[in-house]
Amino acid sequence: MKVFLTQLRHSNEPLYYFGLGCLLAALLCLVCIRFTHTQVLGINAWYKPMKFFLATGIFVWTMAWFMQYLGNSRAVVWYSWGLIVLFTFEDLFIALQAARGQLSHFNVSTPLFATLYGLMAAAAVGISLWTAYIALLFFQQDLPDLPRAYLWGIRLGLLLFIVFSMQGLSMGSRLTHTIGGADGSPGLPVVNWSRRYGDLRIAHFLGMHALQILPLLSFYVLKSVRATVIAALLYALVTTFLFWQAMQGRPLFR
Repeated sequence: MKVFLTQLRHSNEPLYYFGLGCLLAALLCLVCIRFTHTQVLGINAWYKPMKFFLATGIFVWTMAWFMQYLGNSRAVVWYSWGLIVLFTFEDLFIALQAARGQLSHFNVSTPLFATLYGLMAAAAVGISLWTAYIALLFFQQDLPDLPRAYLWGIRLGLLLFIVFSMQGLSMGSRLTHTIGGADGSPGLPVVNWSRRYGDLRIAHFLGMHALQILPLLSFYVLKSVRATVIAALLYALVTTFLFWQAMQGRPLFR
């Protein structure tokens, strides 16, 4: 782990420190969960910012690790600082709303909240589209020093991340992540995925984390381009099925 962190800091110092800050913020949210009782939709308000800070930290560290293979190009520098700016706005807004006991997502109760939610959605789409450009660089470059299976794990992981991050638009357009009932129904621990209705967050979560799962599988287990492609197809099919299941109003677990 020490070697990983040292190389990460050396290859992309801005994202290293930003990711570290996000992980520390997630720990702070965990403390708030323990010692505060503010609730939103029936659960402690600090669960949501904790999950977003944690997810942001993992994502920016993952991208920092991948982009070391592209070198310190202008595209990498601009993308790194773009992530910092966009995620800072998004995550701080979520944390601020948690502190106020207010919804951050789907909150259009006032013109101000509607505008801020719209800006947050635009930031999320901007991150996805900008990541698509980074993915294009990985498809354009041969990168002969990388194992072929690992390279394809990165490429396909990025592709699935982009597809299922944009799936978030299916929630934004409905102003809800629950199909068949209202947001706030009883859910699974921590993630709070609904146990009564369909929940679009499940496919969103699993699809986006293909970014970590496929490269790790390809590097440590599969070690074959063909096996990596098959694994990516199966992963996409399973995640698509979970999206379809949610759209039918069916929960993952009752």
